[in-house]
Amino acid sequence: MSQQNQRPLSLSALTALELTPPQMVECAAEAGYEYVGLRLLPATDHEARYDFTGHSSWKRETLARLKDTGVRVLDTEILRLKPDTDVAAYEPVLEVAAELGAKYVLVAGNDPDEARTVDRLAQLCDIAAPLGLSPSLEPMPWTDAKDITQAARIVKASGRRNTGLIIDPIHFDRAGSSLDELRDLPREYFGYLQFCDAPAERPTDLETLLYQARCERMIPGEGGLNLAGILRALPAHLPVSVEVPMDGWAKTAKAVERARRLREATLAVIAKAYAA
Repeated sequence: MSQQNQRPLSLSALTALELTPPQMVECAAEAGYEYVGLRLLPATDHEARYDFTGHSSWKRETLARLKDTGVRVLDTEILRLKPDTDVAAYEPVLEVAAELGAKYVLVAGNDPDEARTVDRLAQLCDIAAPLGLSPSLEPMPWTDAKDITQAARIVKASGRRNTGLIIDPIHFDRAGSSLDELRDLPREYFGYLQFCDAPAERPTDLETLLYQARCERMIPGEGGLNLAGILRALPAHLPVSVEVPMDGWAKTAKAVERARRLREATLAVIAKAYAA
């Protein structure tokens, strides 16, 4: 097996959002993943909330599962930078992320004022740096960090070394970003990438765009995204976070079954991408 194929895989929280954080750790371990991603703050108002502050039982149980299984936390999510965000208020959740052993914290840019986003990302990085964390910006076409061009501009302007970009194939494609630009970005911007597939045809309305991204992606290798191109345009050893929410499949298959199938499919796509 080539070195490019020897990538650690992480089970993203969005892939099995029906699970609690301790259950996510167990599922990742049972399905053969080295890492897990945990959602410490909900992305929408409809999601379950888990209190990890102080001496919470959720934190104790999650730490116990991590110790028992040997699975490590790759990233936690999701911190939103909005017009009214108080960055200092994120310090407790950053401390929890560090206690769980995370390396990265996923950040979404939800402020149309780009200069303010730059300033607040810098503030976030300053709080995270002593904790050994990298708050990393994920460009998404419906946010105010719409594509890799804008997100890279924000990261560069922040002037902080402990930040970077998270590439998600579906967002990368739907934003119309190019592989040439991806290749030209500084290599140090990338700590890991997300992985999924989707139909080649891009949605023409926001509702469909959001639904595909949040509820109905596709198993890697079964859609129309240029996954091999994205892999080859990024550093060769990045951990891969498998983020494939499929609500229809989730109604008929348990999370561990889905996680195993997604792991196998991801490894197959990676192997094929470097076979030539």
